[in-house]
This record gives sequence, C-alpha cells and structure tokens, in this order.
Amino acid sequence: MEVLMLMTYTGFCWAVFKIFKLPVNKWTIPTAILGGFVLIGLTLLFMNYNHPYSTLVRQFYITTPIVPNVEGQVVEVPVTANVPLKAGEVLFKLDPRPFEFEVQRLEAELANANTGAAQLDQQLRGAQAGTARSAQAKEEARATIAQVNAQLELARTNEARQRELVGRGLVAQVDYDRAKRQMESLEAQLKAAQAAEQQAEQGINESRAAEETARLAFESESGGMNPEVRRIQAQLDRARWELDQSVIRAPTDGMVTQLFLRPGMRAVPLPLRPVMSFVHMEEGDRDLVGAFWQNSLQRIRVGDEAEVIFKGVPGHVFRGKVERVLPVVAQGQLTTGGQLQAIESITGAGKIPVVIQLDDDLSPYHLPLGVVGAGAIYTEHAHHVAIIRKILLRMVSWQNYIFGELH
Repeated sequence: MEVLMLMTYTGFCWAVFKIFKLPVNKWTIPTAILGGFVLIGLTLLFMNYNHPYSTLVRQFYITTPIVPNVEGQVVEVPVTANVPLKAGEVLFKLDPRPFEFEVQRLEAELANANTGAAQLDQQLRGAQAGTARSAQAKEEARATIAQVNAQLELARTNEARQRELVGRGLVAQVDYDRAKRQMESLEAQLKAAQAAEQQAEQGINESRAAEETARLAFESESGGMNPEVRRIQAQLDRARWELDQSVIRAPTDGMVTQLFLRPGMRAVPLPLRPVMSFVHMEEGDRDLVGAFWQNSLQRIRVGDEAEVIFKGVPGHVFRGKVERVLPVVAQGQLTTGGQLQAIESITGAGKIPVVIQLDDDLSPYHLPLGVVGAGAIYTEHAHHVAIIRKILLRMVSWQNYIFGELH
C-alpha cells in the first residue's frame, strides 16, 4: 500500500507541475519530495494505527479425522470426494460377518443362561414347596400328638382303675388286659407321632437350607437380572453395537475431501491412522481470521467495520465486522514437558488473531475453504482517514486482475 500511495502522490505532483506550469528547479523538487514524505508519513502513521491492514486473512474450517470404532476390512466406499453429504449418510462399510457371528454366538449363550435362570427358579419353587410340605407334616404330627396324649391320659386312668378292680376281684382279668393293651397301643402311637414330628422338623431345616441356597443363586441379581444373564446380555449389547459400528456414517453435514480409501483396505481404531478427513459444512464451523500487528490492539473493538478482499474475486470488496479478538497468542504458550522452555522460542513478535464476520455471502463465489485474502479494520478513531484505507484496499483488489507466473 505504501507503494500505491507513493505512486499516487507522484502522479499528483506531476499533474500539479504540468497544470500549473511550475518550474522544475532546486526549490520545487525538494519541496515536493519533502512534502510527500511528511504527508505520506503522517497519513500512514494515523491510518496504520487507527485502521490496521493485514495481508493474511484466512478462512479456517473444522475437520474431523474419521477413525472407525471397530477393526475390519473395508468392503464398500459409497461416497464421492468433495460431494456434499447429509448427517448420517454412509461413508464406508466394514465386513459385518465377524460381528454377526459374535452376535449369534452370544444370543445362543444368552438363551442357555436364561434356561439356567429358569431352572434356578424351578429349584427355588421346589425348595419352597418342600418347606411348606414339611411344615404341614409338622403341624399334622403335633395335632396327632395332642390327640394321642388326650386318649393316652384316659387310657392310663382306665388301666389303673382296672388294675385296682382286678386286685379286689371285682372285674375279670381279660378286662384289665384289654385296658392295658389299649394304653400300650396309644403309647406306641404317641412315640410314632413324636418321631414324625422330629422328622418333619428335620425336613423343615433341610428344606429351608435348600430354599436359601436356591434363593441366593436366583436372587443374587444385578439390576433386576441374574448375574450370568446380565453379563452375557452386556456382551451381546456390545457385540450388537460393534455390528452397528461396522457402518461408518457422516457425523454432520459436510463432505469428504482427498478420498484415498478403497475396498480391501483394513481400517483399525487407531487415532494416529484416520482413514479419511471429514469437512464440516455447518454454519459456525468456518471462521475468517486476520492476523494484525499488535500495534493497533488498543484500537480494535468488537463490532468495528471491516472489509476483506480475495485474489480469487478481483475487484470485489466484502464487507463485515469484527466478531471477536482472540485473547491469546500462539507464540506465548507454554506446555508441560521434560525440557525447559528456551527463551529464543518465545521471543517472536506474534500477530493478534481477529475473527471477522462477513455480512456478504461467499457462496455465489467459488472460493475453496481455507482461502487467503487481505483485509482492513476501520475503528472509530480518526475515522476521516479511513477513506484513504478504503481507496487503497480497492486499488489492491483491482491489482488482482493482473497476475502471472511471477505475480
């Protein structure tokens, strides 16, 4: 721009000398030169400080390295490079057969585990039924003991009375023998009932132990499911997820560029080896960032007017505004490591990154993502000088019509 200003001033001086027919001597020439230095110097001073200009304004965009979540052989790549895609469209497919086989194997294991869980349920129900039967047998034995005790008490009283009457000779011996046999029979029944009660009690203890064992095996659940069933179910869910991941889809609207993936290649879930790069085309994923010298940092504010030109669109100026001034400079960052930071590595000047939001639409112009241009910011300070910057910016844009191998 300084060259343009110098050429403009030279042309202006030539026109003045010609129009007003000024003499060319040792007074007029030094005056014109000295005036040019003063005028151009002051203009550059005010203009560069208040309305900074950058020859590096680049459009940045976001890409995602596509790395599959599972390993497999590529069997299909249906996408075409640099063709817009919608979110969810297929990028490529892996051979699904290993994942299908694993799903089938785990489905069989799950069915077997569910059968085992059903058997545990039946064992628990059987143990509970055995406990109920033993408890019922115990109650029946107790009822029998109570009944036999009552009859035995009566039989013993009858036997004692018959023995006394036989001793007096008032009854026959046969009546006494009958009463004695009845008493002995009831005593035998009592012993049998008591033995049955003990056996029922033992059965209850055994049934309760079996029931507790079956209950622990069946009710030791995790999340409402038998542990073995839950384990296999989790493996099956993962296998189904891996089967679904054998089809890799577009994460958002965008496109694949520089597509080198072909069927037969092997894709592995290794972050250091992505199989393709996906360019996001959603709004907000592209920023126009200009690198400006730090000298004008105190003048630049969010919302300041900005203009950008591109070599790919000569003669056209795109209007915009400052969206934000990034608060960090890359040259000043320090990261952890095993070595001390050398002072030489942090002494670079470093330009301030400024994000510019264009008001004009770039879509009618065939500009590739990552295009580089130039731009200027017009602050509210010394605003009358901004017209010079605007004129010079348009002159630079017109220069873009002239190009060649040495341009």
